[in-house]
Amino acid sequence: MNNIAQRDSFWNKIYEIAAADRDVVLISADMGAPSLDKFRKDLPAQFVNAGIAEQNAVLIGAGLALKGKKVYLYAIAPFITLRCLEQIRVECSIMTIPMTIAGVGAGMSYEDSGPTHHVLEDIAIMRSMPNITIHNITDSVMAGAVAGMSYNIKNTTYVRIDRQVFPDIYAPDTDFTAGASVVKTGKDCYLVSTGCMTHTALQLARRLEERNIHTGVIDIYTFPINEELLIDALRGVKKIVSLEEHFLAGGLGSALGEIIIDNDLPVKLRRLGIGHDKGFCYKYGGREIIREYYGLDKGSLERKVEEFLKD
Repeated sequence: MNNIAQRDSFWNKIYEIAAADRDVVLISADMGAPSLDKFRKDLPAQFVNAGIAEQNAVLIGAGLALKGKKVYLYAIAPFITLRCLEQIRVECSIMTIPMTIAGVGAGMSYEDSGPTHHVLEDIAIMRSMPNITIHNITDSVMAGAVAGMSYNIKNTTYVRIDRQVFPDIYAPDTDFTAGASVVKTGKDCYLVSTGCMTHTALQLARRLEERNIHTGVIDIYTFPINEELLIDALRGVKKIVSLEEHFLAGGLGSALGEIIIDNDLPVKLRRLGIGHDKGFCYKYGGREIIREYYGLDKGSLERKVEEFLKD
């Protein structure tokens, strides 16, 4: 499954599930993809195109879920979350109607479409509401596994899918139920990352190893964070750095800070992400250019981590 799109890995698995269960329904907000074309062609009675009407898609999904259907919603990430915030708050968080909301274009992966299509606040907003679980996908193996897990959900799940194709980090039989994984052990510092930034964290850790800085990497892919696993992994570590392609306010770094404070952990945290001082980015030229604008390019991150470790 190496080097295929997270989107295709996710929907291929849902297709297998839907072919065996007529109660599985996919509602798309005018999205197209080869994996969706197969679903629409072979299972037309289980496919609804709501058009460019994401709020209506959530309401249709809620009604079908109340009648016993297993509902999957799909659209571009900022539109299926931020545009539908009230619907998600009422139907999913307040009424606890179980649905799987799959949003493609995590972070800045719609690099050529400008800030309307960048989604840098969705984790903060979605994790602020009860009864919603977030899966921020790291690779295609995880995407397929989370698709399988979502079939048995009892609450709403938001699956945050990157548009870019990344190499697989995880083995095909990996169990993702823990919500986080130590993908590289370390003793001097841990880089705690989520989504696409886990790939950057691994590259950064290898570069730091060359200078004898033993840096580990923890991949957080489920929110709320598994506190027990995280606390155990950080035992004996004095410093951690969070990496996220997301606004700092309310994101991964904020979630880690809450755990550190609530559990009185003797750990110093440096948050690396997007500050409000930079705001929204109107630069074009690719994802790396945008990351450079925000100081999330590899060179800037390496320098910031080294400075933090010298303090």
